[in-house]
Amino acid sequence: MTGTDARGPRPGYASSRGLASARLSVLDRSLVRAGRAPGEAVRGTVAFAREIEALGYHRFWVSEHHGVPGVAGSAPTVLAAAVAGATSRIRVGTAGVMLPNHQPLVVAEQFGVLEALHPGRVDMGLGRSVGFTAEVRRALRTDRAAAEEFEPAVVELLGYFDGVHPVPALPAEGAQVPAFVLATGAGAQIAGRLGLPVVVGGPDREAVLAAVERYRAAFVPSSRAAEPFVVVAVNAAVGATEREAALLQVPEAWAMTESRVRGVFPPLLPPAQVLEQPRGERAERYFRQARSGQVHGTAEQVAEELDALVRAAGADELMLTLNTHDPADRLDSYRRLAALTTPLATPSSTRS
Repeated sequence: MTGTDARGPRPGYASSRGLASARLSVLDRSLVRAGRAPGEAVRGTVAFAREIEALGYHRFWVSEHHGVPGVAGSAPTVLAAAVAGATSRIRVGTAGVMLPNHQPLVVAEQFGVLEALHPGRVDMGLGRSVGFTAEVRRALRTDRAAAEEFEPAVVELLGYFDGVHPVPALPAEGAQVPAFVLATGAGAQIAGRLGLPVVVGGPDREAVLAAVERYRAAFVPSSRAAEPFVVVAVNAAVGATEREAALLQVPEAWAMTESRVRGVFPPLLPPAQVLEQPRGERAERYFRQARSGQVHGTAEQVAEELDALVRAAGADELMLTLNTHDPADRLDSYRRLAALTTPLATPSSTRS
C-alpha cells in the first residue's frame, strides 16, 4: 500500500515523504534471555541506551509489563531515569506507562521529576493496556474496565502539567513534557481528539495504516501538537544477508508464539534452538503470524521496505525494535539501521 490511490493523495498525507525525512528511534522492552537473570536484562537496557545514543538515534524508550517471566521492564519511569542518567543527548521516554495501572497525579509527579533532572530530554508515552492475566490485574488493583477510563485519565494527567487542578503536581506543573498516546484499541482516536502525537504498531500492516487513518480523521489541533504527528513502531532487523537478518527475529517470534499457545512469554532462546524445536499446527500458525509483521533483510532491502512504510503512513518517525538472543547481534543490526538515513529536525509543533 502506498500513500496515494486512484483518487490521488490521501488527505493529510505527504506522499513525497520517505525514509530520509523520518527520525529513527528505539524501543527496548528489557527482554530476558534464557539462562540469564532479569536484573541483567535491566542493566543491559541501560548499557544498550548508551550504545544507541552513540549511533545517533533520536529517542530511546522503555516499556511497562507486569508478571511476565520473559520481560524485566516493569517500572518504566525508574528505568527511564537510569537511562537518562547514563546518557547525555538522546531523548528518553516510555512506550508506555500504562495509565490504568496508575494514578494520574503520581504519573505527573514522576515525569515532572524526570524532566527536572534531565531538562528537555523526557518523553511521556502513555498506553491503555491492563494486566495480561486476571492474577496480574488483581495484583495491580485494576480490571479490564479500567482501559475505558483512559481518555479522562489522560486529560487529568495533562491538567497537572497545565496547573488546572487544585492539587499541584510538583515539579510537573509548568513542565514541557511531550505526551504521546499508544494506539492500542481506541488509542488512535483518543490521541486525535486530544491533539497528541500517536504511536502506532503491530504485525498487521493494513491495521497499522487504518489506525493512522482514524487518528488523522479525529485529530484536533492543540497546544501540544498543531498538526498530526505519527510514530510508527516496527520490528526491523538488518544483516549482511537476508537470512542472517531473519534469524535475528526468530527468538522473539517464538516467545510471542509461546505466549499465545501456553499463556507465558518466556525468556529468549538462541535462534538455532528455536528452529530445532517441533511445533504443532496451532503454534506454527502463530509463529508465522508473528513473523509476518517483521521487517528484515540487507540494508538495501530494509531501507526500501521502511521507505514504503513511511510513505504509506505519512510517518514522521519510526520507533524501531529488535530483540534477539545475542546482544552483539542486536547492536550490529542497529548499527546497520542507523546508516540507512540521516535524521532531520523534528517539527516544533510536537515540542519534542
